[in-house]
Amino acid sequence: MPTTVSPLHTVHVASLHADLSASLEALRTDSSAVASSREVVDQAVARGERHYGINTGFGALAQQRIAPEQVEPLQRNLLLSHAVGVGDLVPKHLSRLMLQLKIHALGLGYSGVSLPTFNRLLDWATRDQIPAIPSRGSVGASGDLAPLAHLALPLIGYGAFWNDAGTATRPAAEVLAEEGWAPLTLQAKDGLALINGTQLMSAYGAYVLHEARRLQQLADLIAAMSLEALQGSLTPFDERLQTLRPHPGQAAVAANVRLLLQSSEILESHRHCGKVQDPYCLRCVPQVHGASRDALQYAEEVVAREVNSVTDNPIVFADGDILSGGNFHGQPLALVLDHAKLALAELGAISERRTYLLLAGHDGLPELLMEDTGINSGYMIPQYTAAALVSENKTLCHPASVDSIPTSRGQEDHVSMGSVSALHLLDVFRNVEHVLAIELLTAAQALDFRQPLRPGRGVEVAHARVRAAVPHRSQDHLFSEDLAQCLQFVQSDVLLESVTDVLGSSLT
Repeated sequence: MPTTVSPLHTVHVASLHADLSASLEALRTDSSAVASSREVVDQAVARGERHYGINTGFGALAQQRIAPEQVEPLQRNLLLSHAVGVGDLVPKHLSRLMLQLKIHALGLGYSGVSLPTFNRLLDWATRDQIPAIPSRGSVGASGDLAPLAHLALPLIGYGAFWNDAGTATRPAAEVLAEEGWAPLTLQAKDGLALINGTQLMSAYGAYVLHEARRLQQLADLIAAMSLEALQGSLTPFDERLQTLRPHPGQAAVAANVRLLLQSSEILESHRHCGKVQDPYCLRCVPQVHGASRDALQYAEEVVAREVNSVTDNPIVFADGDILSGGNFHGQPLALVLDHAKLALAELGAISERRTYLLLAGHDGLPELLMEDTGINSGYMIPQYTAAALVSENKTLCHPASVDSIPTSRGQEDHVSMGSVSALHLLDVFRNVEHVLAIELLTAAQALDFRQPLRPGRGVEVAHARVRAAVPHRSQDHLFSEDLAQCLQFVQSDVLLESVTDVLGSSLT
């Protein structure tokens, strides 16, 4: 029977932070799996057995046997030689997530890491001492070697930590002295266990997919606001249509819009207006938003499996076997993170089209959503910004996973480039947040012109919350201030919670 991993606490993307906290708390009180795994490594070293990375060189140097007295310098040199990352630092909150995921993975008890090293990582997490990690340098092959080497550097007194505010870094030696932590002497397998793994890719993927759950619901809400403002039809959202093409995402989006538009006076006012069909950016919201939902759901499932997996090499088993394989290869993540980029980008692409439509003067709306134009540009230029971001996303969505550049003198002759997928995924996500904020701003302005008719109850409460923070504009304004406020709505649960309170039901 194959061996299966039994985590102390399974981590789900939906409840990412709570689950990781529970996992780390369990490991603080019970690290027996780590100790048992370490005992296997110590016994193998004592017997003089040859195992990759324990008493051999690394990568292209795997055939070189390392003498017993050189095992500890081997692990130290591994960190020093691999810490060659460059570029902007990984944001502190994602570095923290990388640290937590690394502890969680080591705690599964298949890596053979020594207890002093493992406990020091737990100390960092407890004290919120978060290593500073350059974001570029991983090819996603043996996991995220360079970023994880930077994560581990402070163990031996090198590298840096973030300051409390996450605005600057401090030398690791300085922080270690303050905390009373002496630099560690790494033991056999420690360095390799620390740098093998997919924690950068996993952290970026888990974070974005966790946040994307809210973004999907907000995309439906903002689309419903635009639909009302443009006097669109609810017919394409009829449940009977969705059952004939039973993609779960499509059905969920259509149900959300129907819920949001309950009791709409605007819909009733033009029910018999003679308009046959709306443009696709309105009519095909269930199909486009729904396809993105389904893609993101699949990506979430893969990432959830990954963060609960052992992605080390070699892997240490309780029966004494130490097996060298390829569990560190980032291909499973690279493919789905590229897919997730596309799914998120499409939410932004269709949103920009709705924004454009809102400005075009349809169905009695003033052009550019302002009555006195000429001297005023109205909401013309926010759409430019949305267009620029959507265009940028098209370049970011080039699939990094189709590329491979051999490394390690050909030993690592196929690499995933999944770290590039991960970094671009976050960029796409941030761009889409801004694009949706722009649609939210323009949809709120357009809805003002439909008064005194009332929109659906869900749309009405969302519109009221926006108007409480951003007033109607009858002349040009420093719109960047309004966009910043709308972005806060997109990056929080305020609108969704307000809608739930009024409707008595949450969006799916």
